[in-house]
Amino acid sequence: MKTLTKYLTALILITTWMSCSKSEDSPVANDIVLHFNNTFKNTTIVLGDASSTDATENTSAEGQVHRFSELKYVISNIRLVKASGDEIPYNINDLDLGATVVNQAKPQTLDYVLNNIPAGDYKQIKFGLGVKQELNTLDEVRFPNFYAEAGANDTEMMWEWGTGYRFVKLEGFYDTDMKEMSIHVGSTIEGEEGAYTQGVDAYRDIVLDLPTIATVGDHAPQITIKADFDKLLSGKVNTITLNSGNGADDNATPNIHTAVQMVKFLDNLGGNGTNDVTGMFSVENVEN
Repeated sequence: MKTLTKYLTALILITTWMSCSKSEDSPVANDIVLHFNNTFKNTTIVLGDASSTDATENTSAEGQVHRFSELKYVISNIRLVKASGDEIPYNINDLDLGATVVNQAKPQTLDYVLNNIPAGDYKQIKFGLGVKQELNTLDEVRFPNFYAEAGANDTEMMWEWGTGYRFVKLEGFYDTDMKEMSIHVGSTIEGEEGAYTQGVDAYRDIVLDLPTIATVGDHAPQITIKADFDKLLSGKVNTITLNSGNGADDNATPNIHTAVQMVKFLDNLGGNGTNDVTGMFSVENVEN
């Protein structure tokens, strides 16, 4: 009987030790990598100038050929949604820690690492295209790193005349004669200096379901997010034809197109916030 009691006690101790070891070995958090794949339809974009033979060309629904020499956009306000429905915000009020500029010319910006995400299963990701209104100021003191990335270097992701950031910056050429295309999207202000009010709020909230559950734990999942810039001119909301000129409907360069024209591009890229909350974005795959 004593032998049996000793055996059972030893078994309980071993089982308890194994359970504790397993619990201690299981990570409580890990990273998630967001990989951005910028495409025309299913072809990853190659940038190039007007004379480039390598630049990716796209043809819109209206038959208009166009290419990009520059492609940049801001991602911020990232939130992850667990399978249980719980929402995990990622530094949503800190542009230094929770926002980035995706720049097709800099491959290192195509991967954005979310650090210390709580272990668990995730079914959805939400993020902002642009910067939400309460953070959209060129604040070098509060967010020096993001300011350096988006406002103070060759990225030029800021309005020269205003106080906020550009959310999307596209440069390129269109039609067979390679006319200039320069499309800048961002929130606007109205009024006079010292008495500005909010004009167009160009921030858009993107909501994407994951095709496969992303499991954070022993491994750091990678979520590949496709940004299909075919939607720029051939969107779910608007079909756009580029025009150069000085009229109200001309839209090819920023010194010409009005806020009304800008919103058409914006609704194609970021959705209109009502019946379209995905815009040009989709999740290609999840690698656990």
